[in-house]
Order: sequence, then structure tokens, then C-alpha cells
Amino acid sequence: MVPRREIQDVAAWRPAVAGVVEVFHARFTEHAYPMHVHDAWTLLIVDDGAVRYDLDRHERSTPDGTVSLLPPGVPHNGSPATSDGFRKRVLYLDMTQLDASLVGPAVDTPDLADPLLRTRVGRLHTALADPDDAFEAESRLAFVGERLRGHLRPGGLPAGPAPGRGVARDLRELLDERLREGVTLAEAARLVHAHPTHLVRAFSAAYAIAPHQYVTSRRVDRARRLLLDGMPPGEAAAAVGFHDQSHLTRHFKRIAGTTPGRYARHARSHGLQGPF
Repeated sequence: MVPRREIQDVAAWRPAVAGVVEVFHARFTEHAYPMHVHDAWTLLIVDDGAVRYDLDRHERSTPDGTVSLLPPGVPHNGSPATSDGFRKRVLYLDMTQLDASLVGPAVDTPDLADPLLRTRVGRLHTALADPDDAFEAESRLAFVGERLRGHLRPGGLPAGPAPGRGVARDLRELLDERLREGVTLAEAARLVHAHPTHLVRAFSAAYAIAPHQYVTSRRVDRARRLLLDGMPPGEAAAAVGFHDQSHLTRHFKRIAGTTPGRYARHARSHGLQGPF
């Protein structure tokens, strides 16, 4: 009998997003973690298979569709619960996202059956994979943290008054002013005097577009003008605030339906000036 080949496929990185210590993606067929601890919160979703683990002397598992939150400083292990192993995505979050008072509730209920939370965590992973999506990742992280705190401390924090249209207008003016260099969600919330999640909700309600989508579309719009003026795509990307030309191309194609190079060539071949 031919022994089954063990699979270990790992990717890890530290994103430029405050609050996220590490992003870790892994596929294991046989690896078993010994008892260990982390100094950060472990936010875990399993995409294939299942994991069994011990936490605070209780055996746990990751049923389909759950989100697992393991608190810092509490020993745990982990091993495949299915014959084909597991594929997981993990975020390690620092104490600015969840404070020490939530460790006890997380030990009691580490596995959360919340489809909306799982969807939000998955979308956060997608945003964290691209450094050009840092502002989007910050917004998504704020909502993930809010929902986790709601599970761990239900009804414990009274909701503040919802910001009105004036707050949304102030944020829009700030995003326009800082379009090229960008602004973090935490800084925007401090300058506009609103909680990050309330700020995003107010902006989205007022303008029917999320703040990170607004910034991206404005940058693409500005890049179009520069391309029509003859600026090379790489220079246009830097001039409007994109990480590099590949990031401009990805967003440009999604919004304008073509690549920056084709857009500029079409304009030159037809002698066009200004937007189509």
C-alpha cells in the first residue's frame, strides 16, 4: 500500500492594517499542533475539512460554517478531524480589537455559528491579500470586531446615536482632500469625531457607496484624465495613490471595462481629449 503523501501548504504575511498582527493560510492533511499559546486573538475559519482542538481542558471542533475565536494566553492544540485534513484561514488580532475582559466569554464559547460573521471574515481576508485594499480591510475589520464583541458581550455596550449626513459629508471632504496619500479609518474617525463603524454606515447610507469604493472610483476617475493627457500608466498609478501599476490595472478594468493601456491607446488613435 502506497502511503498517503502529507500536504503542508502555508502562506503568512503581516498586512499594513492596524490591529492585525498576522494573516495565516494553511492546508494540512496530517499535521497536529501541540499545546501552545498565542499573545494575540486567533480568529479562525475552516474552508475544507474540520479541526478538533482542546481549549481550557474542553474538547472543541469547528463545525461547518462556524467562526472560531481563541483567546490570547489560553493553551490550545489542533489536529485534523477528517481524513483529508483541513484548509484554514486565520487572523491574529491584537488587544486593540478585543480587550482582556472578553477572554473569559471566548473560553466559554469559542465557536460561533454566525453566517454573516463568517462572510465578513472571508471578505476581510480577501481585502488583506492586497496592500492596495488596506482602507477596505480597515472598514471590514471594524465590522468584524463589532460583531465579535456583540457575541462575547451581548447587550453590554449601548449603541451611540447614529451619525447624521453631516458626518458623512465631513468624511467625503476628508477622502477627497487626502485622495492621493490616503487616510486610515482610525484617523478619519478621530478627525470626524465618530466611531469607525458608525462612520462607514453613515457614509454608505448617505451616498449609496462604501468609503473604500468611493476612494477607488475617484482614483480611477483621476487616472483616466492623466492617461488622456499622455501620462504612462505606471506614473498615473503613483500620481493618484495606487500601490503600483498592477493595482491600477485591476481596479481600472473592473470600473472602466478595459485596461489603462488600451484606454490610452484608444484615445490617442482617435485624437480624443477628456472622458469618453
